[in-house]
Amino acid sequence: MKNVIILFFYSLTFYGQDNYPKDYFCSPLDIPLQLSGNFGELRSNHFHAGFDFKTQQKEGLNVYAAAEGYISRIKITHGGYGKAIYITHPNGYTTVYGHLQSGFGEIEKFIINEQYKAKSYEIELLLQPTDLLVKKGEIIAISGNTGGSDGPHLHFEIRDTASEKIINPMYFGFDTEIKDTKKPFFMGLYVYPIDENSIVNQSKRPLLLTYDQQINGDYLAEKIAANGKIGFGIVVNDYDDVSWNTNGAFKVETFLNGNLSFGYTFDTFSFDETRYINALIDYERFKNEKQRIQKLFAVNLYPLSILKTDANFGIIDVTNNVTKLYKIEVSDFHGNKSRICIPISFSNTSSVVAEKPKTSKYHVKTKRDNIFSLENVTVTIPTNTFYDDFYMDFEVQNNTVKVHRDFIPAHSSFQIAFEDSISSEKDREKMFIGLFDGKKINHYTTKRYKNTFSIYTKTLGEYRLVKDTISPEIILAKNLAEKCISDRKTIHLTISDDLSGIKSYEGYLNGKWILLEYESKLKRLTHKFSDGIVAEGKNDLKVVVTDNVGNSTIFETHFYRSQKQ
Repeated sequence: MKNVIILFFYSLTFYGQDNYPKDYFCSPLDIPLQLSGNFGELRSNHFHAGFDFKTQQKEGLNVYAAAEGYISRIKITHGGYGKAIYITHPNGYTTVYGHLQSGFGEIEKFIINEQYKAKSYEIELLLQPTDLLVKKGEIIAISGNTGGSDGPHLHFEIRDTASEKIINPMYFGFDTEIKDTKKPFFMGLYVYPIDENSIVNQSKRPLLLTYDQQINGDYLAEKIAANGKIGFGIVVNDYDDVSWNTNGAFKVETFLNGNLSFGYTFDTFSFDETRYINALIDYERFKNEKQRIQKLFAVNLYPLSILKTDANFGIIDVTNNVTKLYKIEVSDFHGNKSRICIPISFSNTSSVVAEKPKTSKYHVKTKRDNIFSLENVTVTIPTNTFYDDFYMDFEVQNNTVKVHRDFIPAHSSFQIAFEDSISSEKDREKMFIGLFDGKKINHYTTKRYKNTFSIYTKTLGEYRLVKDTISPEIILAKNLAEKCISDRKTIHLTISDDLSGIKSYEGYLNGKWILLEYESKLKRLTHKFSDGIVAEGKNDLKVVVTDNVGNSTIFETHFYRSQKQ
């Protein structure tokens, strides 16, 4: 069954893109649309789930409802989408608007009221169809830079309401808003020996290949001389005519002697499968060189719905006296296409470049549970935590465990546990397990049972059991003591904690809880006087910040304010 096709894809394959309404949704912005990120673009630990629309490098633009419906969800978090609004539409789809500065009008009043009810900046609200109705083109929010955003922009998604699968917005007519006549561009081509018996161009290690453009615009790669099982990888960027930055490719297909070998199309996928990006890319190369090579094969096939692959999962078995032609085609949504052809021949020449030596005795087998113990540390790795087997570096010294390096991607969590029979009970109350990234300790939520500390993590690396007795720091941007600040609209404070990190913060004016908006990128708390809590005359301000092991700092001051203008 050499040419059997294994298919992992959904509605677009069966129903076609023409079933999506092309003119139902309008633009969420009233400026020409430019992308800073497209659907499916390769990101850290995930595929990008929508469009990132540029907002002219600033905050404060009006954000419009793309169609009529009701606001079904409001979620405000320190990271992720920051301030996000979800609108459910009567045609079976939901649109998402993320990284907002604020809601607009009555919507913002509703949000603030709910935050005061919950006494929390972070909230998640699930609303009823009659709570907040919106019309197509109605202003719902103001664009911003909240959450995990690297700069001002609007994150925009379209989801199937019933399944919550994300769908490429291009299918809904946004392709007409963003002109694109440019082909995707190959940035690199690589060949991989798959196992210890494979040799390619006299090497047992991955190689960068050269290629030249032909008269017809396609590319021809250098000839491959191989023996055994091999696979290929590419680095590819896409461009449109209006955005002036790189985006990810929409469709990749490979063919061996004319038959489909491996491919994927970024049409729709679920959030549950987005972490499979780490199986798709050469994760070690990404961690070492910040370069995302998309692998066009799988040693162990993973259930990513966008994949299409033959029975060999894209792996090519090069045997005696057999010549093969391998072709890679990369397309954008508008049909612009680039191709590379790679001739492959058999060679029994021995290797000059040997494979990397295996220096560890700890072998992780992905199809079974793994438990490793050394001194006071135990690492427990459940079945299918990793995508492939590997030899793991494992050593313990001075309450520090080195669990390999972050070159191997984990799909699910594994456990690291420390036993501490030396520290006092008082000290244990201030201890946690953290990941050392070479510069600082990153706190992990740590469970303790008697003298055993444990965490769950998806990252290999160096973990330490550490103690934190230092309280957080609170700094007021401008001194308020004894001052009249009637002309100010806000109060700003900077908060920080150098070890276990901030867990919570609370603010009070004259004994009443006040909303403090936390911008984690700036480590800044902001209170807006428009909330209406500030009093005429003297006001007492109190802010309490607590870190992740219970150390707290209390900041108090007072100021004067006149409401009379």
